[in-house]
Amino acid sequence: MGSSTSAPHRFAFQNAEHAFKAAALIQRWYRRYMARLEMRRRCTWSIFQSIEYAGQQDQVKLHDFFSYLVDHFTPRNHNERDFLNRMFTEERFAQDSEMEKSSDFESIEVPDSYTGPRLSFPLLPDQATALVEAFRLKQQLHARYVLNLLYETRKHLAQLPNINRVSTCYSEEITVCGDLHGQLDDLIFIFYKNGLPSPERAYVFNGDFVDRGKESVEILMVLFAFMLVYPKEFHLNRGNHEDHMVNLRYGFTKEVLHKYKTHGKKILRTLQDVFCWLPLATLVDEKVLVLHGGISDRTDLEFLAKLDRHKIVSTLRCKMRKESTKQEEEKKTANQPSSAQEPTPWFLPQSRSLPSTPFHLRPDKAHRAGRSCSIPCPGALDRQELSRHARRSVDLELERCRQQAGFPGIKESEEPSPLASGPDPESGELLEPTQEEWRQVVDILWSDPMAQEGCKANTVRGGGCYFGPDVTEQLLERYSLQLLIRSHECKPEGYEFCHNRKVLTIFSASNYYEVGSNRGAYVKLGPSLTPHIVQYQANKGTHLLTMRQRISRVEESALRALRKKLFAHSSDLLDEFKKHDADKTGIISLSDWAAAVESVLHLGLPWRMLRPQLVNSSTDNMLEYKTWLESLAKEQLSRENIQSSLLEKLYRNRSNLETIFRIIDSDHSGFISLDEFRQTWKLFSSHMNIDISDNCICDLARSIDFNKDGQIDINEFLEAFRLVEQSCSEGRDSACPQSTDTSDGGPSSPDPH
Repeated sequence: MGSSTSAPHRFAFQNAEHAFKAAALIQRWYRRYMARLEMRRRCTWSIFQSIEYAGQQDQVKLHDFFSYLVDHFTPRNHNERDFLNRMFTEERFAQDSEMEKSSDFESIEVPDSYTGPRLSFPLLPDQATALVEAFRLKQQLHARYVLNLLYETRKHLAQLPNINRVSTCYSEEITVCGDLHGQLDDLIFIFYKNGLPSPERAYVFNGDFVDRGKESVEILMVLFAFMLVYPKEFHLNRGNHEDHMVNLRYGFTKEVLHKYKTHGKKILRTLQDVFCWLPLATLVDEKVLVLHGGISDRTDLEFLAKLDRHKIVSTLRCKMRKESTKQEEEKKTANQPSSAQEPTPWFLPQSRSLPSTPFHLRPDKAHRAGRSCSIPCPGALDRQELSRHARRSVDLELERCRQQAGFPGIKESEEPSPLASGPDPESGELLEPTQEEWRQVVDILWSDPMAQEGCKANTVRGGGCYFGPDVTEQLLERYSLQLLIRSHECKPEGYEFCHNRKVLTIFSASNYYEVGSNRGAYVKLGPSLTPHIVQYQANKGTHLLTMRQRISRVEESALRALRKKLFAHSSDLLDEFKKHDADKTGIISLSDWAAAVESVLHLGLPWRMLRPQLVNSSTDNMLEYKTWLESLAKEQLSRENIQSSLLEKLYRNRSNLETIFRIIDSDHSGFISLDEFRQTWKLFSSHMNIDISDNCICDLARSIDFNKDGQIDINEFLEAFRLVEQSCSEGRDSACPQSTDTSDGGPSSPDPH
């Protein structure tokens, strides 16, 4: 009896033991599976971010190169000076602005056949809501209404302070949104999920509204419309992409010219001015600071609150103007070399705002003035600037003494300070930002947080700095703040806390790199200022995919982009591989392969981990690198009927070439005119010390104008580059007949200049 009853219990115990072991095995397998997926996701994320930041470095280097040419070129006549003024910024003199006020949109007729949204000012809430619905249905706003809306926006923004102050006392909650980057679906989804703007529902959009996406114009129109309808509840901060020079590379300029072929140039000119008027930051209940990028160890909110933000046209470089002819003649008379002084600032717009007294830097900050921004900028001050700084110090010291003595302080709006830089009546110069003003703005628009203590130059992006937890703590303590909300960086979950939860990154463009690559998010702040994060996916298709399918899809997209990057540097990779192949066997180890790839691309990627996806065949941890380079080129060569070395150059330089084309096309016509080509060639010939006549330049322009229509389009520009590179390659081949082995990927070509 006892044995019969114990047998079932023994079997049950054995079954339970087997079940526990099976459960532990399944759990261990699942954890390992999820860990591998997470590792793949992180590698994919690193690829996307590294390629993105490398593109930003290229943009800064390209802009610096053209700026160097311009700074060292002396215009011989008024036409050349006008061309240089248009190359990096539109001319916005006072008389032009007055003319634009009456003619930019009033002279444009709206045809009766137009069925899109119509606007009348002052705007009503229903009109802003109708605008969202029209854009959702893929309708386009007429250029007249675009310009009218931009004009009203500019008037409103010019009245705002540099740092907006909002309070939760007047709204139920304040919603802060991050980068949108031209993705209208994300903006519509935010309004659908969180509610349209209203007096009870305030919004702060934290910059980077444009570029990369295809609906940047529509996003701007919606944001500007709601800002005009609810000026006290709807706030915008400037991002690093609200910059006409950045727009040349990342798509917004091209989008405007494509959608508004007739009036695109007017829209771009007005937008450039509007971007300069965007506020720099927002302060919620005096406790939460919202700005786009970050801070540095010298960020001074008082200084930022008082500078004239309209003078900061572009954050890519602190542009300086050459000295006037009169000043040069005076220096020659005094027998002083012109190189002894820094050139005076030039070709930035004149500010129309009332300047206020800039904050005087403390001595402990002065020694750090050259650290945060990695973009070069002249540092020496001329005598006039030094005298202005001296007057500023005296004025601030007198004001401090008045306050200590109990006298009422002088209001900021009463009278401009002597430092408030205005046009010099003798030289006719326009207002320019000081070096410190420019650096302060660059730091808050371009910087990123880091886990380490301290503050260092952000060489990955090419501008701003990396700031550590100690820098955050110091700024929060100095201004009695409790949280810093910033954007600027795409995060897999749409948000990320760092620095002991004192810094919150919020990014609102879901599927930024690829469908399924990341979520979007926004943060809601109530009276307690406790951040409440809301995440979302604006693309419905991502909900139908499993996690493995999403990661595989995004991973393939990232690897495809990385293979293009590798192919674009095939010649450099071949040279680097040969350095590791001392015996010239054509074979190197995989560790040498990883080291060589990193030394060429400088992306900081885990190449050993990526090796299985990039290197298909290898034996005994050795790689035939010439065969690998040939297989790398097969996909691109199958699509393009171009020689391998030429296609490599086009892949490597296409973005730069398109950006150069738009820089030369200073009037944004979509074509390079003969005059624009002539003036640009003079820049290059001056830099290279080549004496070339106007007739030769005209002959060169006609040779590039393949369809003989008197102007050069983007396709002709790229084709000319291809033909020149092909001619150079053939010349090298004829000079070196022994180099007939095509498996080497062809002889290495010098980079185009």
